[in-house]
Amino acid sequence: MERTNTHDFQEFAAVRGRHLVRTAFLLTGGDAHLAEDLAQEALGKLYGKWRKVSRMDNQAGYAQTVLVNTFLSYRRRRSAGEHVTDTFAEQPVADPDPSLRVTLLRALAELPAHDRAVLVLRFWEDRSVEETAHVMRLGAGAVRSRSSRALVRLRAVLGSELDDLARS
Repeated sequence: MERTNTHDFQEFAAVRGRHLVRTAFLLTGGDAHLAEDLAQEALGKLYGKWRKVSRMDNQAGYAQTVLVNTFLSYRRRRSAGEHVTDTFAEQPVADPDPSLRVTLLRALAELPAHDRAVLVLRFWEDRSVEETAHVMRLGAGAVRSRSSRALVRLRAVLGSELDDLARS
């Protein structure tokens, strides 16, 4: 039985791992190393509860919730010894407009953690207000108002770059 559980978890991690890292990359504002650490920590938490998680209907959704909570917890406990940089890991990009991607990642990195999490879940992960509220342990109204305020902040951070990017 334990061997099957471990095998099931390994399969799940292999299938969902890259998605978790990508989401964490967005949550961290483009810090690839921290994204990998957060995804690994989330997978570790899932493994510890895999017997229970394996019986859930939406294991991927639960994994996303664990990842977001891990990110928010990290933001609260972050030590003074770590410094955020604007350097991105070198990876080949098949993005039609890399300047837009870099600009958006930099702008996301300047937002508070909760605002960033709401925007990533709502607009990148295409989650509903209710799903986002559940993941972040907020009410639906709080998600809507935080989304609205976060978009205003994002537009303010982007400033004139937003108009330039929209024209290109």
